[in-house]
Amino acid sequence: MTALILLFACLLLGLLVQRHARPPAGTVQGINWWVINIALPALVLQLVPKVQVNAQLWFPVAAMWITFFGAWALFAALGRGLGWSRGRVGALTLVCGLGNTSFMGYPMMQALHGSEGLTLAVVADQLGCFPLLASAGVVVANLYAGGSTDAGAIARRILTFPAFLALVLGGIVGALGGWPPVADGVLGAVGNTLTPLALFSVGLQFKFRLGERQAAPLALGLAWKLALAPLISLAVGVAAGVGGLVLMVGVLQAAMAPMISAAILADEHGLEPSLANTVLGAGIVLSLATVPLANLLLGG
Repeated sequence: MTALILLFACLLLGLLVQRHARPPAGTVQGINWWVINIALPALVLQLVPKVQVNAQLWFPVAAMWITFFGAWALFAALGRGLGWSRGRVGALTLVCGLGNTSFMGYPMMQALHGSEGLTLAVVADQLGCFPLLASAGVVVANLYAGGSTDAGAIARRILTFPAFLALVLGGIVGALGGWPPVADGVLGAVGNTLTPLALFSVGLQFKFRLGERQAAPLALGLAWKLALAPLISLAVGVAAGVGGLVLMVGVLQAAMAPMISAAILADEHGLEPSLANTVLGAGIVLSLATVPLANLLLGG
């Protein structure tokens, strides 16, 4: 309960500061830099050596792929049938195919399932969602914006991302027996800054401005991201014999709110930015209710 209250409090504080205070210029960029380059790698370095490797760990990663490529197939088909612009199809594919599996996923999984759930959330994010953002997400953004893709640049982006490097190093440390207690404690303390700062940053960036004729794509996008994608992931997991906490975390990460970075990517490529930001804002608010509800329905 304390962890859930912290999650809501930090998000609300960010919203209040955005509305009623005047934070210094660059506050969001500075917070995000710390979260992405310091806190997240520290958390990955602490948690990955503790991952219990088993035959079911493929599922949280596969759930991220189901969510993204299912979104692409669905919105491409809807776009043809409803006469949507390429920008709209690209925007919905990005923001409804990529989940906020780190900034919101980590705090929520830690609140709902403790350190073991957080460890599995890291697997889903670092092996599933982030590589998708850096590869297929960039391809979609360029494809629907009429640009070109650079395979070399995509590969460099993945291989030089701090959390990915931490993932590789953490795997090596885990194979060698793990960190000494002092190092584990330091990494944990730095990594613990991720939850309050990430949710505060989400609050600072929250936007909701529904444009003309955007109600239907908003509803369809959120229906996929918050309901259909996790249901399909659940069906695949159950059919494959996956169970327990691995199944639960994989499904909940598939049900997470849209990714902030995906909305930024849509903005940068001119893919109906107003719709992308509206889906992002509405998804964040709704997921605060739908993810805990899904957790209860799954027996959490």
